[in-house]
Amino acid sequence: MGDIDNIGKDQAQILALKAGAPASFKYLYEQWSGKLYNFVMRISHGDSYIAEELVQSVFIKIWEKREELDANKSFGAYLCTIAKNQLANIYQHRMSEFLYQNELEKTSTIDNTTEKEVEYHLLDEYIQSLIEQLPTARREIFILSRLQLLSNKEIATKLNLSENTIESQLTKATTFIRNKVMQHYELCISILIGLYIR
Repeated sequence: MGDIDNIGKDQAQILALKAGAPASFKYLYEQWSGKLYNFVMRISHGDSYIAEELVQSVFIKIWEKREELDANKSFGAYLCTIAKNQLANIYQHRMSEFLYQNELEKTSTIDNTTEKEVEYHLLDEYIQSLIEQLPTARREIFILSRLQLLSNKEIATKLNLSENTIESQLTKATTFIRNKVMQHYELCISILIGLYIR
């Protein structure tokens, strides 16, 4: 009964918030900020700084877009969707900065191992997030090819598919990833393609 009661309270508070009630915003923040923080901690691999920043950012957006809220939809799911989108934007921004700096520092002879490890971690995070968006079968083929380095023939044998099918799925996967990357890193696309997309 408690959860049902809370859902009813959330709906009432959302309706009041849509009308501009600060008290309702405070109520929803107190009810959901801790849960949202825990969610962001999970999807950001324990980055407490990002979690704190995103909780504040998400609720700022809730206040700014309060008139567009739908009291009949899950408020928690809506918060998580905003948080995931904002986290993706953070990763994209970090990667964009990395790729830009990488271009500027190509001639540098300084080898900062720790910095490079962080840079490649960010790059890997972004590429992995794109791979996860692929359809299940296509994702499996892409992983076998690009990450496990199996040949098209080996993949075809393993999955009992034709080599033409494997080639077609790989083309669709790499096109999807390339297009996503180009939306944000058009100036540095060659770096990503060279490292991750053969």
